[in-house]
Amino acid sequence: MIKAKIKQDQIQALKAGDRTKLNILRYILAKIQNQEISKQKELTDEQTIEVLQKQVKEIKETLEAAEKAGRPEMVNQSKTELEIVSAYLPKQLSDEELKKEIKKIIAGNQALCQKNPKAIIGLCVKQLKFKAETSRIITVINLLTK
Repeated sequence: MIKAKIKQDQIQALKAGDRTKLNILRYILAKIQNQEISKQKELTDEQTIEVLQKQVKEIKETLEAAEKAGRPEMVNQSKTELEIVSAYLPKQLSDEELKKEIKKIIAGNQALCQKNPKAIIGLCVKQLKFKAETSRIITVINLLTK
């Protein structure tokens, strides 16, 4: 389970005296626990991945803002956070693998694709959301359907 791995790594960071990693892992666990409290049950790995993906998105936005503002210390901190959080996410598909997967989904749903071309976006995102970022999925779909 992903949450258990994060807790284990948190203990290792504490023992190693790695304050940066420890703080980031504590923050991630707090976000996961907040979701568990709001849902009133323990999160599945998929739900945990969704929480982590949301964190990655927020960190990327912070990184972008820090780069625009010319704040190198914040850029370095955001890059470190991004590296640590991303380690718990499943490996992302390469562009070629993503294209193959989307082509398979389109081929398997030709009738729906012809009836409502936009529906294929929802199908692809639903099936591939843990394998690639939504923005990448939509970009590839747009390239393939033009």
